[in-house]
Amino acid sequence: MAGAGALAIAGLALANHALARRAERSHPARGRFITVDGVRLHYLEQGSGPAIVLLHGNGAMAEDFVISGVLERLAHNHRVIAFDRPGFGFSERPRSRVWAPDAQAALFEQALSAIGVTHPVIVGHSWGTLVAVAMALRPARSIRGLVLLSGYYYPTVRADTATSGWPAVPLFGDALRYTISPLFARLFASAAYRKLFAPSRVTERFQREFPTEMAVRPSQIRASAAETALMVPSAAILSSHYAELTVPIALMAGTEDGIANFERQSERFAAEVPNSTLYGVPGVGHMLHHVVPDRVAAIIAETAQESRDAGNGGSVQSRADQGATKETV
Repeated sequence: MAGAGALAIAGLALANHALARRAERSHPARGRFITVDGVRLHYLEQGSGPAIVLLHGNGAMAEDFVISGVLERLAHNHRVIAFDRPGFGFSERPRSRVWAPDAQAALFEQALSAIGVTHPVIVGHSWGTLVAVAMALRPARSIRGLVLLSGYYYPTVRADTATSGWPAVPLFGDALRYTISPLFARLFASAAYRKLFAPSRVTERFQREFPTEMAVRPSQIRASAAETALMVPSAAILSSHYAELTVPIALMAGTEDGIANFERQSERFAAEVPNSTLYGVPGVGHMLHHVVPDRVAAIIAETAQESRDAGNGGSVQSRADQGATKETV
């Protein structure tokens, strides 16, 4: 009996490994690779002009910004770089370090320097907002501005940290992510997407193009689980430093976001950080960059222009001078 169980587990592990390799063959890397600090990173790059860097959320990958249409819209007038963050898409996530926001920020700072990107505007979605904020707090302070989409900024009690973090646990988590975790991830993928988009419907393009099989690979499940576990403590650490942020900041969030509560997260951040402007999108949830991509791209472009004007001594005041404002779009 025990032998049959062991064979079944081994069979599941082999099947999931084979499915992961098949997903990578059928959905090959579309961008470039760079190795910094011993980590091989994959990134997409398009367009020319002032630089904008896109950082995706937990469970996603750089291609999320392609599917939403935001990358293409921005690339008309900007050099746009979208990274696969460590462990997602085709980027490595070495187990020798804890990939908290500051560790990722340091890595991207080196990567941007290596590819000749200076003074970019950093755009983060969801978990990516933590990395974006950490980049703005780096000692070099070399970024021009931040655009934070559907962000999580303050620690809260979250059930998902207890239920979704197990695949990141050494040994036990390894067994889960190579056996049953991919099966459950496939089974509940559609429900998870509906929750992310609610109250809006999942867009047709997302349904058609998002590579679910890439997202349920054991390696990406480990990265996602680790970031779920890191989210609350990371927000707690970063929130004590928000007063140190000096660059122009645009926050954009759906007022019906069921993942990062609009009032407790984005509204609170805008109230406490004077150099920030909050754009609330009524009736939209967590995936606003898919639901209102034109407006998201426009605000990113406006922030990039404002940060350049402020940096060049133009007549446009920075938000640090204007104080916090709030708008509805």
